[in-house]
Amino acid sequence: MKKIYVLDAFHPAGIDWLQGKAEVIPFRDPRGEHWHEDADGIMVRMRPVTAEDFKKARKLKGVVKQGVGVNTLDLDAARKHGIVVANTPGVNSETVAELAFSLALAVARRVVEFDRLIRAGVPIERPKMLGLGLEGKTVGVVGMGNIGVQAASKFHRYGCHIVAYDPYYQPRQDGDAWAAIPHERVQDRGQLWPRLDVLTIHVPYTKETANLVGAKELAALKRNAIVINVSRGGIVNEAALYDALVCGHLFGAGLDVWEEREPPAPEHPLLTLPNVVATPHAAGGTVETQERSSLRVAQELLNILDGGQPASRVA
Repeated sequence: MKKIYVLDAFHPAGIDWLQGKAEVIPFRDPRGEHWHEDADGIMVRMRPVTAEDFKKARKLKGVVKQGVGVNTLDLDAARKHGIVVANTPGVNSETVAELAFSLALAVARRVVEFDRLIRAGVPIERPKMLGLGLEGKTVGVVGMGNIGVQAASKFHRYGCHIVAYDPYYQPRQDGDAWAAIPHERVQDRGQLWPRLDVLTIHVPYTKETANLVGAKELAALKRNAIVINVSRGGIVNEAALYDALVCGHLFGAGLDVWEEREPPAPEHPLLTLPNVVATPHAAGGTVETQERSSLRVAQELLNILDGGQPASRVA
């Protein structure tokens, strides 16, 4: 039987589906420390798979990563050793977009600030802690893929004006999902920042997107703008974001992803600011999404090991 190692915590749906079809070594099984020796396939979420891992894994034929981002996998090394790597785009698009919208509302209406003060028993002068309304505001959606279009749809239904930017966007063969959403598209991102009340990021982490939003871009946003990042840490420069928040230029930020570690260390500078709402890379964390994702990873991996082609091959 083919051996599949589960190297991260997965919803049991996928593992249960594999029973009888492959030998599954579950997450945290002591044998997982030596997966390189006999793994035919591995299931991963956040665990990095390095060039050294691919080199050592002599029997490895396939890797399937839950979610879209594959910056934790050395794809060049996988190609060098003839190992098929796939991800699962689209499975959690709705859920991630939902959190982006939720974070924007939480920041704008100061939900978390109020909650902390109430729990601490601190007197609240409500006229001095007014929130912002999102209806009628201009929202910039950077990244026009599956998640970006879902986020745009939610903000539009809330009465926001949508401006979208993605130099690599191409309509899918089955149609242009953006056609149903009233929006503007800009080709020059320099024209984007000064118009925005809310910036929401939906791009993968690449050499081109690293520090995409830095001090210059943050300073160009409207005063009292809100920054939302549910994509990958390192796309928004955290030091620059801290400075823009401390100086009062931005109203607040909602962050699900972080540069160094997830969740960030409690002493992280951004966590000292009351107008930052922080979550631990949990945008895909619903029962429904995790069940679908786990099942999709298992099915794609077994398909690869049986000689088939995955629906979304990245290496």
